[in-house]
Amino acid sequence: MKYYIISGEASGDLHGANLMRAILKRQPDANIRFWGGDRMAQVAASSTSVVQVRHIRDLAFMGIVEVLSHLGTITGNLRFCKEDIINFEPDVMVFIDYPGFNLKIAKFTHSRGIRNVYYISPQIWAWKKGRIRPMRRDLDKLCYILPSERAFYARNSFPQAVYVGHPLLDEVERYRSNATVKSQHPSTDCTKNIALLPGSRKQELRRMLPVMFKLAQRHPEYHFTIAAMSLIGKDFYEKYLPSALTNLELVFDSTYGILQNSYAAVVCSGTATLETALFRVPQVVCYQCNRISAFIARILIGNSIKYISLVNLIADSPVVKELIQSDFNDDVLDSEFAAVTTDTKNRQRVLDGYDRMIQILEGPGASDRTAEIIIQVANSLK
Repeated sequence: MKYYIISGEASGDLHGANLMRAILKRQPDANIRFWGGDRMAQVAASSTSVVQVRHIRDLAFMGIVEVLSHLGTITGNLRFCKEDIINFEPDVMVFIDYPGFNLKIAKFTHSRGIRNVYYISPQIWAWKKGRIRPMRRDLDKLCYILPSERAFYARNSFPQAVYVGHPLLDEVERYRSNATVKSQHPSTDCTKNIALLPGSRKQELRRMLPVMFKLAQRHPEYHFTIAAMSLIGKDFYEKYLPSALTNLELVFDSTYGILQNSYAAVVCSGTATLETALFRVPQVVCYQCNRISAFIARILIGNSIKYISLVNLIADSPVVKELIQSDFNDDVLDSEFAAVTTDTKNRQRVLDGYDRMIQILEGPGASDRTAEIIIQVANSLK
């Protein structure tokens, strides 16, 4: 069978790698072409029938203003992708999140009679609800990962939608079972180690890093570790690093190793908030974007969602503190940082909230369940 997989962001690369493992476990001779990152490339390295087409470093644009400024690149990628799909002639297309790009390709492939499976549903329950009609038309299966989405898809008559569980449970379980984790920190006292997770895109990093680095300057009693990404490059991070800061280090491509040995964390909203919770590290969630993008997003979303972090969304309660836009400043961050480092009752409240959230997710197995669905769709063509 021939599968064409498109993932355009770091989180999708992580989930795409586990999904490819699950497919290849069932079909070792599967012919796969994919758009993804280093993790998916590592899986491809073990199989001659798996080929990388594009890397996520050329694809990840976020925010309305940022997307508009890269329209030429995005349009070129869309055109190339369509041509590549025509030449490859896949049995099944597999789309992993990345809706702005993937839903356009799904419309194209549906028109050509190719089966479409979408893994990790766009958050259409929060905004762009108008997408549900073309999704219902273009997708043969939609694999969603948040339990709260069940009611939304039932209410909107979407019979192709299937809950598969959250794939981060798979990844964290795989990490803990396969890796012997050694501390990345010079301190042997875990209570002195603080993880800083500033995001995976340069647009995020430009806003997150200066505030996070100043936090480290104000708290020499802790050792801070930035979860850095090699695809961004060391020079980019060091542009924002204050001189003579001895209690902060960059550690590349080892987010789980850092979290495994951390007492608390400051985390850019996104997949990393859930990863931090699964490692049971009390956290402060932060997010700040272009003011124009934020203004437009507020108009589009309105009051339809109460939270931005995955932890709070899944738990449907304020388990972790969210510092959004102007609230992400030195004074407020200091106050909330103290709450997750020195306030014992608050730390326990957060950990109890994590436990409730994990129960809601219903356990691991998302990658295997999604692989089975994809293969069933492929086999239906016989």
